Amino acid sequence: MNSLFKSKTMSLLNLSDTQFNELYLQRPFRGIRINPLKSNLDTVQSGFDFKLEQTPFFKNSYYIPKDFEGIGNSALHHAGAFYVQEPSASSVITVVDAKPGQKILDLCAAPGGKSTGIAAALCGEGLIWSNEYVRKRALALLSNIERMGIKNAVISSLSADYLCQSLEGFFDTVLVDAPCSGEGMWRHNEQVEKQWSEELVNDCAALQREILKSAAKAVKTGGRLVYSTCTLNLDENENNVKWFLKEFSNFRLEKIEPTFGSSGLSGDEAIDNSVRRILPTDGGEGHFVASFKRCDDAFCSVPLMVESISPQNKKIVIDFLNDNFDNTLNGILYEKNNLVYLAQDIMPEIKGDVLRQGLLIGEIRKNRLEPAHALFAAEGMSPKRRLDLTLTDNRLIRFLKGEEIEHSGQSGYTAVTVLGAPLGFGKCSGQRLTNRYPKGLRLL
Repeated sequence: MNSLFKSKTMSLLNLSDTQFNELYLQRPFRGIRINPLKSNLDTVQSGFDFKLEQTPFFKNSYYIPKDFEGIGNSALHHAGAFYVQEPSASSVITVVDAKPGQKILDLCAAPGGKSTGIAAALCGEGLIWSNEYVRKRALALLSNIERMGIKNAVISSLSADYLCQSLEGFFDTVLVDAPCSGEGMWRHNEQVEKQWSEELVNDCAALQREILKSAAKAVKTGGRLVYSTCTLNLDENENNVKWFLKEFSNFRLEKIEPTFGSSGLSGDEAIDNSVRRILPTDGGEGHFVASFKRCDDAFCSVPLMVESISPQNKKIVIDFLNDNFDNTLNGILYEKNNLVYLAQDIMPEIKGDVLRQGLLIGEIRKNRLEPAHALFAAEGMSPKRRLDLTLTDNRLIRFLKGEEIEHSGQSGYTAVTVLGAPLGFGKCSGQRLTNRYPKGLRLL
């Protein structure tokens, strides 16, 4: 154990040497967050032989046994029925408190735990913009957005300053779940101890302030800026709150009602009574969250996307959707490099490294549409042909491995679901279903 971290943490949390040792020798808390866009508690519970216990941090967050293995291989996980998430991290979703129709920016979003939880609360209405500066991590973020069935998302890999300047005053809520020293993940990840130093803490605190400077620009009049970390020290938490309030007089600190965790530890009563900390003694590994409201008039002049698709290709897409789905999709169609997307009519137009805007429908190939996995994995679709598999059906594992499976349904593209949760699709012909589950997602 790093002796400097130990002494500082003992002092901050008022722990004796024995209490600290007992605390940090315990296994970390583990949890999942159920995705109401695709499933529900009863369905997810049926996939486990232990009882899910609700956490105090978010209504859809549940503890799983600390020694449970292989959860990522679960078919319900593949289908996006739940997201594996350290329990205290879900507290941020509670504080963001997204409402259908809102426009929300998650500025440091990878791997997507908070973005996907926020998107579920939007219920397919409004917009979740998920940004990750490191492109490799942005690709993982995109995969999780698809798996969780989210249609109304943007995934980008842009600098915080450029993105927030371009979308000035546009968002109801901006979340800065900031890169941090990760002290709350100490029991969860041994790399945290190896990398931790006072210099890292100072560097992280400085970076967080730069990101907050950018984030403030993107908040609309009366909108909110939510700041969170998964670390314990004052410099990255309460001290950054003090700094922000001093630098940005047009924001005020909102009080987070104490339904979970503990008060702040700065000694400043106004701040400590408004923010929330989650410590290992509170049922989670460690999180900090604060919320600010913008009080001045924000400038906003953001151009929105317009439909951009040739009449011929639009007809191909509409005909395909009518042939394969019973519901009508609302939004604007646009094509890029032969790929066709469906975007919300409130979608901003922005240049730069944007990986995805809206739902990927498919690719135009020789006057036909080759459908995308994302289309059949999305929530709220009503496919005309469907194969719903149970957890005990031997075809389920075979499908997840990419194998052809037996199916006597009507010929054509067929959605594959597990206990009702959209998983992917195949093409049925002659009592067989050819497999279209993406190679990168398959069970090995």
